[in-house]
Amino acid sequence: MDIFEIEAAHSSGIYTKHPIALIRGEGARLWDSTGREYIDCMAGHGVANLGHAHPAVAAAIAAQAQRLITCHEAFYNDQRTAAMQLLASLRPGLERVFLCNSGTEALEAAIKFARLSTGRPGIVAAMRGFHGRTLGALSATWNKHYREPFEPLVPGFQHVPFNNPEALDAAVNDDTAAVVLEVVQGEGGVHVADGAFLKAAQEICRQRGALLVIDEVQTGLGRTGKMLAIEHFDLTPDMLCLAKSVAGGLPMGVVLIGRAVTNFAPGVHGSTFGGNPLACAAAAAALRAILDEGLPRQAAEKGAYWMERLRAIPSPLVREVRGLGLMIGIELKRKVAPYLESMLEQGVIALPAGLTVIRLLPPLVITYPQLDRVLEILHAVLTQPLPGADEA
Repeated sequence: MDIFEIEAAHSSGIYTKHPIALIRGEGARLWDSTGREYIDCMAGHGVANLGHAHPAVAAAIAAQAQRLITCHEAFYNDQRTAAMQLLASLRPGLERVFLCNSGTEALEAAIKFARLSTGRPGIVAAMRGFHGRTLGALSATWNKHYREPFEPLVPGFQHVPFNNPEALDAAVNDDTAAVVLEVVQGEGGVHVADGAFLKAAQEICRQRGALLVIDEVQTGLGRTGKMLAIEHFDLTPDMLCLAKSVAGGLPMGVVLIGRAVTNFAPGVHGSTFGGNPLACAAAAAALRAILDEGLPRQAAEKGAYWMERLRAIPSPLVREVRGLGLMIGIELKRKVAPYLESMLEQGVIALPAGLTVIRLLPPLVITYPQLDRVLEILHAVLTQPLPGADEA
C-alpha cells in the first residue's frame, strides 16, 4: 500500500484531501512525493509566516528536543521564560501571557477569562467571523455550516454586522462580558475592519465595563504588514489571541492579557501541553527571526506590489481584490473551487475563504519572482473560461 491508500484507510474522513502527498518544504516552496514543486500560497492556513524549514526554528527545535521536551507550568522553565518575555513585549499593556496549543484554545481561554473577570455571561461577536471549532469558540463563530451540526451551542452569544458600530452599540449592555472581533476576517472572506468600527468597539467596551478581545490567530506576527494587525489602528484590546505562526510551525496558542482582566487564581484554567519547552524554544526562535528579518515590512511591501498587479488582471470574473499585507482575497462572481484546482494543477497552492473568494496567504519570505509566477498563473486561470465553473 502507498501513502494515499494507507492514509485514506485510517483517516477519520472529516477532511477533503487533494491527491497529493507533500513531503518537503523550503521557504515558500513545497515538494510532493513525486518530486513536483509548488509555490505555497496557503502556508498551512497561515502557519508558515517564516516559510518552511526555517534554519533558526529547525535548529532550536532540534537542540531543545535533545534537552527537555515537556515541563508543566507548575515549574519554571528557561525556554518558556524567553518566549513569554518576547510575547509580552509585542504590545504595551498586554504583558501577561497564557500559553496553550491552538487558536481555538486561545479563544476558549479568553472567553473564560472574560466571564471570570466581569462576572457576566454575554459575548458579542461579528457576522462572518471565525474563531475556532471547540464549543465556546464555535459559539462565537458565525457560519451556520460550522455551527448547525453541533447545536445547541454555549448560550449567551450574539452576532452583529461587521463594521457596523451602531449595531455593536445596541448589542453591548450590562450583561456583556466581552466583544470578540477580528481585524481582518480571514475565513469570512478577507474583509478588513474599518478603523472607526474598531475604535468604537474599544470605547463601547470601556464605557460599559465589557472586555475587548481581538482574535489575531491568522493576522498576527507580520502577516498584515505590522507585527500585530491592531497596530494599523492603534488599538489596545484587553486580550489578544495568537496562534498559527507563533511557533514557526509547531502547535502553540497564546492569550496576551491586559490589566483590566482580573480574578485569576491557581486552578481556574490550565493546559497540560501549554508552554512546553519544545514549542517555546520554537516560538522564541520564530519571533526573533520575524523581527530580525523585517518580515512585517516585507509583508507590507510585497502585499502592496501584489495587490496592485492582482487588481490589474483584466478578468470579468473578478468582483474585488482586498486585503492587508500578505493576506489577500480575490472575490469572484463564480464559485472558486475549480479555479483553485486549476491553480494547483499549475503548481500554486491556495485556499478558499467561503464559496467565492480565493485566499492568498503565502509565507512572508516569498520572493518577488515567486510572486510574479503566481500572478502569471492567476492571470491565465482568471482570463480563460473553465469548464464546470458555476456562478455564485
